[in-house]
Amino acid sequence: MPKINKLGVIGSPIDHSLSPFIHSRFARQAKINIDYRPYKVEPDEVNIFLKDFFADKNSLGLNVTLPLKKEVFKLCDSKSQEVSFIEAANTLIKKNRGLHAETTDSTGLIKDLDEKKIELGNQKVLMIGAGDAAESILFGVTKQKPENLFISNRTIEKAERLASKYNEFCDIVVLEDDKKIDADVVINTSSAGITGEFLEPKMVNIKESTTVYDLNYSINGTPFCKWAEAFTEKVHDGTGMLVQQAAKSFEFWFSFEVDVKKVLKEIEQFKNE
Repeated sequence: MPKINKLGVIGSPIDHSLSPFIHSRFARQAKINIDYRPYKVEPDEVNIFLKDFFADKNSLGLNVTLPLKKEVFKLCDSKSQEVSFIEAANTLIKKNRGLHAETTDSTGLIKDLDEKKIELGNQKVLMIGAGDAAESILFGVTKQKPENLFISNRTIEKAERLASKYNEFCDIVVLEDDKKIDADVVINTSSAGITGEFLEPKMVNIKESTTVYDLNYSINGTPFCKWAEAFTEKVHDGTGMLVQQAAKSFEFWFSFEVDVKKVLKEIEQFKNE
């Protein structure tokens, strides 16, 4: 009987996750047998869950989503350079002597931006939000060397903390409450509208030439994307990033490079059913 590799994604909430669908398609391409499931895990349950999950000899790895990315960081035996810097991980890999932590979020975002021909270099970029989702991509965004990088967040102190941490890579300006700017690219990292009430962003002028990217994704379209579509046609949700970061995780586990475009087409078909 062929080996079945045990994988999964942990977080809370988790029912909405497309990761099981995506990784089942990756496995089909690679001709690999996997058992990939979503697991609802709360922060105070992570340690016990990881010990139980990886006690199974067939357990190979896990994806990690909010609010557990910083929790798992503390529990891993080895970490990539980016994980060590941001102190968060979204991919766990079982190695002989313990767990290794990687992060594929910023790689996934930049790959998707490249596919969509969206440039960040020498552009005015606005990032909305300064939470864990923002930090998961900021390492990659700053390396693209935008002309200006602005961060807007309801809690100014959180934005200032991020700015001070990443200023060694790129100059970052924290927007005050009453400040409004023109940006070439707007990246929404806030979950407002997904986990709570959506309030229209007041800090940016969206023009026809503005590119808008929402890290969130939804089969029916995110509130942020629906709002932005009234001003520009250049609006994208986070589905492409989701698949790209998942592909990198799959590559870490199996050393297999998947056909991302094929899976994105399957997701579109799934949305239209």
